[in-house]
Amino acid sequence: MVDLLTDQLRTMAEHVPEEVGYKNVGDGSALTFREWEERSNRLARGLAARGVTKGDRVAIYLPGEQVLDWIVAYAAVHKNGAVAVPTNTRLARRELDFILEHAEATAVVTNDELAKNLDEKRWVVRTETWDHLFDDDTSSYQVPVDGEDLADVMYTSGTTGRPKGVAVRHRNIAMIPNNAPTWTGSGWMHGSPLFTFAGIGFIYNPMKMGMTGMFLPRFDARRWLELVESERPGAVFIVPAMAQLIVAHPRFEHTDFSSLWMCSLGSAPVAPETLRRLQSRMPNATVSNGYGMTEAGPAYCAMPKDEAERRVGSVGRPLAPTEFRVVDDDGYTLAPREVGELLIRNPGREREYYKDPDATAQTWNDGWLRSGDLAFLDEDGYLYIVGRKKDVIIRGGNNIHAADVESVLFEHPAVQEAAVAGIPHDVLGEDVAAWVVLREGSPTDADELRAFCAERLADYKVPRRISIVDELPRNATGKVLKQELTR
Repeated sequence: MVDLLTDQLRTMAEHVPEEVGYKNVGDGSALTFREWEERSNRLARGLAARGVTKGDRVAIYLPGEQVLDWIVAYAAVHKNGAVAVPTNTRLARRELDFILEHAEATAVVTNDELAKNLDEKRWVVRTETWDHLFDDDTSSYQVPVDGEDLADVMYTSGTTGRPKGVAVRHRNIAMIPNNAPTWTGSGWMHGSPLFTFAGIGFIYNPMKMGMTGMFLPRFDARRWLELVESERPGAVFIVPAMAQLIVAHPRFEHTDFSSLWMCSLGSAPVAPETLRRLQSRMPNATVSNGYGMTEAGPAYCAMPKDEAERRVGSVGRPLAPTEFRVVDDDGYTLAPREVGELLIRNPGREREYYKDPDATAQTWNDGWLRSGDLAFLDEDGYLYIVGRKKDVIIRGGNNIHAADVESVLFEHPAVQEAAVAGIPHDVLGEDVAAWVVLREGSPTDADELRAFCAERLADYKVPRRISIVDELPRNATGKVLKQELTR
């Protein structure tokens, strides 16, 4: 049987049972590895007794404040041989309905408040009353699965604008192999939502490195700086939007960062000056921006400390077996420092889109994943991300496909034409802007359109700036010239 994430949890429960496996640094609550293992065994048995079987899709739809319930449910689903569907709690109702229908989720683990967004097609497990589901037997429990069995379906923005489910199998779920690590007594702190590719990796990766997972449900720069001093984590992960707020905070220059040996960033490009300021205040740590995408799975870059300071802007070099190529529009490999599309190969650990063979064929070719990112490799194989080919806006680490927002704007009866694009933002990296041509005589204004979007889209997708214009610039073939709008 393939190594499972739950095997790692069992190892930790045997190896260091009373050490804290995961801590919510927002309220101080925590689970030891023994508690985590036993609670997930009990819940797995309870779910099985109520009909959850191997291959069933189970959505986990919980806020970050319930991180400990989240990780117990995640382990329990896998122990049942079922498939976890991590679900964004900020989705509008119809976005949520689409994902649950597409995933064919038969059960949803949620709370009383979020359950109001669900219909009655699925069995809803409310955490407020789920204690009755917990079986009394705490002993090890695992439905046999193999490497080809689905573990998760992770939803991400796709090339057509509709969310796409990335099929994550047990053979390609992990970046770091299972092991019995030397316990460090230190922690790895992050605030990435667990329904994201980054966040879900921080459930098991800290323990594989002999560390406690530390989760901050709501980011605040002052609170984050205070926690670095009080909790003294060995490693932290932040997105560039957080980094901007951290370095701008008055407390930044006076915070004790001596516990840190790693500060990793990810989810978006980071301003070089921000990276330099972090490096100057964290002399004991490797401070570098990373790169990853849900479709690439366990593809991973490494950046040595001395190289991070010499190659500001690079996200590192790939660790075997991951390979990178940068190609032109015809697919020919480019020379060092020539910009083209980044292709990624992860032999034996490739992923695909769930129930979408056409999109899979368009995105993967001969084992190479077309990332849609513009990049170059230097002479030593270090990767630099410089832009995107896909029409995706990254706002504060959240991926937003312009077509999602445009399609909602087009639903408004007063809208004749609409174009959506990213505009620079000092903190978030990018923000969402829309340019709208109204039907003749329409009294609609930007505030009404924004409210209309807010009822139909996740809050981070709603355009902050909406401009009413007479016409959209187009080329000879009729394509909107978004680069002219964003100047």
